[in-house]
Amino acid sequence: MSTVRHWLWLSTRGKNPERYAARILARFGTPEGAYHADREAYDWLEDLPETVKQTLLDKSLAGADKIIEDCRRLGIRILTMQDADYPERLRQIQDPPCVLYVKGSLPALDEEAAVAIVGARKASPYGIMAARRLGLDLARQGALVVSGSAWGIDAAALEGALKGGGQVISVLGNGIDVIYPTGNQALYEDVAARGALISEYPPGTEPKGSHFPVRNRILAGLSLGVVVVEGTETSGSLITARWALEEDRDIFAVPGNIDAPLSRGPNGLIRKNEAKLILDAWDILEEYEFLYPEKLHPKGELPQRAQAARLGPPPPPAEPEEEPEERVERPPRKMPRLRTAPKPEPEEEEPTLVVDLRKDPEAFTDDEAALIRALQGGGARTADDLVEDTGIPARRVMSALTMLQVRQLVGQEPGKGFSTPVRLKE
Repeated sequence: MSTVRHWLWLSTRGKNPERYAARILARFGTPEGAYHADREAYDWLEDLPETVKQTLLDKSLAGADKIIEDCRRLGIRILTMQDADYPERLRQIQDPPCVLYVKGSLPALDEEAAVAIVGARKASPYGIMAARRLGLDLARQGALVVSGSAWGIDAAALEGALKGGGQVISVLGNGIDVIYPTGNQALYEDVAARGALISEYPPGTEPKGSHFPVRNRILAGLSLGVVVVEGTETSGSLITARWALEEDRDIFAVPGNIDAPLSRGPNGLIRKNEAKLILDAWDILEEYEFLYPEKLHPKGELPQRAQAARLGPPPPPAEPEEEPEERVERPPRKMPRLRTAPKPEPEEEEPTLVVDLRKDPEAFTDDEAALIRALQGGGARTADDLVEDTGIPARRVMSALTMLQVRQLVGQEPGKGFSTPVRLKE
């Protein structure tokens, strides 16, 4: 059994440790095995970038010791993949976090009907109402609600679930001791008192745009299903839905006004038959009643007066602080945006973005680079074409395409295949 120090050492290797930890563990078996390996052993991992190998050659455990001391001081629990109460659901996803930081009381998640609720930060009054009501009724009927901690849908869902007397989990894109948004301290405290705050980032980590798409895989992985309340077609809530689909989780969507931009995400999922249209909490929980007959019990919605007494008036719209976009860090400093409108006249060429992998070997994962190579020959390619061209399993192809779309390095026009403006220099 590896020590906590070795798990922390592994979880802090490189700029994007979540990309490489699984393959390092697959090669060496344990973090301790990876720690004691030498340069020659690391070279067996040919697809591991040189920059990551260099961080593996750094054998100092001082960083791990500092994290342990910070967690002890802050009352944060460190949970590693070898611990018995690490959620099995999460362990089974494609890239599980090798370390979780937990504040509060973590329920036995594998025994809970956990449902994630996601949606827009700058949500509409309709979206806030739907999220609060769903959180309230899911909790009243025996479910555990999982969400982020942002303004808008996340906060509304957690507040509703807390008012419903249920347990809640909030998955963060920053260190647990960093209150983000800054006005959410009371919500942090309430969640920690009635459930748990969870992060894969050590104490002191500030929120960054690149953290949130990565964080979304944990939201999906902890849950049986994901409910999308509001979001545009390129929003973080749709990223979570993609993660959920790839991990065989159920998707549910709250329908919205066909003219509202924030309804395009959930309405699109319903239209493509990727999500079940829901009107109330039991539309979700009826899917899991047979799995948790002792926990889930249908209850009618509270009368409006009782509901208002529980939830109170909707909070006034917060003036959101400057929030990092949910995006993956892009290797080039300037990035042309892919068009979502019809393409220009043929004589107007698409912009080309050159990425030199010799200078930035971590610009893409191996799967992402293989897909870019397959796409840069010109012409749109379907996902099936890319599976055939690259030999990469379909699940990994879809995962890599999702992340490339988030970074605006791959586009897909309605009814057509995928394309990219990127040209690789190798």
